Amino acid sequence: MVPVNFSELGLCDELSQAVADLGYKEPTPIQEKSIPYVLMGRDILGSAQTGTGKTASFTLPMIEILASGRAKARLPRSLILAPTRELAAQVADSFEKFSTYHKLSMALLIGGVSFADQNVALSKGVDVLIATPGRLLDHFERGKVLLTDVKVLVIDEADRMLDMGFIPDVERIVGLLPPLRQTLFFSATLSDDIKKLSDKFVSNPKVIEVAPPASTADTVAQHLVWTSPKGKRAVLRNLLRSEDVRNAVIFCNRKRDISTLVTSLKGHDFSAVALHGDMTQSARLDALQKFRDGDVPLMIASDVAARGLDIVGLSHVFNFDVPGNAEDYVHRIGRTGRAGKSGRAFTIAASEDDRKYLGSIEKLIGKPIPLIDAENNAEAASDSKAKPPAAKVRGRGRSSAATSPANNTVDATPAGNAPANEDKADGNKVIAGRSRGSRSRKQHENAPGELPAPPECSGDTLQDTGHVPAFLLR
Repeated sequence: MVPVNFSELGLCDELSQAVADLGYKEPTPIQEKSIPYVLMGRDILGSAQTGTGKTASFTLPMIEILASGRAKARLPRSLILAPTRELAAQVADSFEKFSTYHKLSMALLIGGVSFADQNVALSKGVDVLIATPGRLLDHFERGKVLLTDVKVLVIDEADRMLDMGFIPDVERIVGLLPPLRQTLFFSATLSDDIKKLSDKFVSNPKVIEVAPPASTADTVAQHLVWTSPKGKRAVLRNLLRSEDVRNAVIFCNRKRDISTLVTSLKGHDFSAVALHGDMTQSARLDALQKFRDGDVPLMIASDVAARGLDIVGLSHVFNFDVPGNAEDYVHRIGRTGRAGKSGRAFTIAASEDDRKYLGSIEKLIGKPIPLIDAENNAEAASDSKAKPPAAKVRGRGRSSAATSPANNTVDATPAGNAPANEDKADGNKVIAGRSRGSRSRKQHENAPGELPAPPECSGDTLQDTGHVPAFLLR
């Protein structure tokens, strides 16, 4: 099949040039299939795997459609609804980049930001309004925005809207729009619930699916590690040291665990920031900017970062907790391996509940997650006789460890004579990178209840030394 370029999709020369300036040469499948129908004025019911360029599939044709005409004060000409502040901000960023050669105005309405600044933008009139449902309704109730002139509506990440309970707000907002409009309804999956929901918003839509529901990208190498609940932090640190981690998102299930993990990692000289829904918007944006700029290589996040966030060149994803929702696993690991680049995802399991969740995940993705030997991993994490590390990981969190080919031991001892320090978050006293009171291999063998057995649903143990951290192969 001969690849097409963006100009062949019906986009104007200015848009094609803006795309080329950003380094994009060929449209992704969702863009190739969606853009012509959006330009035709058709409603769209679209589904695409995360990381496939879904945002550009509606922002590019919207810019083309809105190129002629002028917005009136408090009467936006188009509306994009997103479930989270981060996703809304990312859509706004994409709009600004693609509209370089167009004089279109845009306003971003999200929580945690001054109402006054947003009101100023609305009073001038905007061509594109990007908003989270709650903040948009706040402005509407204050009489600061009217929606009777909206000609194009985009509902992005509709399945996430459903999960987060935003559908009543979305339904109310849609009720304020003119009935004659174009609606673009996008979701990561098109489940029966989503299709039933879409019937309320779209009319005779063009259905576009470019990937099997809940599939994982072939560009992401997936791995599973079993350990004890108390050994999870040590396993994570060893993975961070042994892997070539340029940058990584580490997911936790509970927001209260994020701060604890950040403190623990900083105590071992890793550089990390937190990102979760209880942070102020300014703190969230600051943390995200530091991570994107490469100032901080590790971001510990809740599932607020699992959808929509596009971190260029993200090398790794770590599931510190196995997600209870199987679809969240797909979205989490979809942060890496994007745009054709390779990525690696590690999931750390430690309980019977994790075994149940993994069964659901493997059923959903249609294959087992390759298992790394849990016993060897536990030894690397806690055996006090293992060769101590040569230097703590600092700054960007990259591994400065040297692997000995003779014994496959990861070398990561702190430089100089490091004094003993108390890692309160981990509950173990750490001396020169080793755990006092750690057990030997024989002691582990004599305590069969210490580590959960690998789940029956998992695949074979990995043997490829080119893809598995050296310390896991001892």
